Amino acid sequence: MSYCKQEGKDRIIFVTKEDHEAPSNAELIADDPNDPYEDQGLILPSGEINWNCPCLGGMASGPCGTQFKEAFSCFHYSNEEVKGSECIDNFRAMQECMQKYPELYPQEDENEGVAAGGADATAPDSSPAPVASSDSTLSSPTPESAPSSDNTPPTDSQAAS
Repeated sequence: MSYCKQEGKDRIIFVTKEDHEAPSNAELIADDPNDPYEDQGLILPSGEINWNCPCLGGMASGPCGTQFKEAFSCFHYSNEEVKGSECIDNFRAMQECMQKYPELYPQEDENEGVAAGGADATAPDSSPAPVASSDSTLSSPTPESAPSSDNTPPTDSQAAS
């Protein structure tokens, strides 16, 4: 016997083996062959930005859609040596707008990737991580305690620390 159970926002449906043996009666909706944005991706063949691309996750609409479009367009069409370097003010305006709507644009916390200092905690870092010393303070690692970057096994002094 199949049944359904609601848990908060989720609906859990339990089905029996017999339910799965019956052929599906679901009807599929045909794609619109005249949709000009179908299978185009983010950048259209003309080089323009496809603001309807699902890859943008709706960022081009909503209360900060204008700021997002201005910042993204600036970056996309940038010809600067450091691409997008002239777009900082646009990205700042977008960020300020998003901070006004925290329920729509939640900030990532430290456990989700952005550290308190604003750096991406998941990004590889070329500098060695601080090492706790015996007096409970953090210090820069010494060459003996730093991990090897050439994948060689640790020395005896590295393994002991």
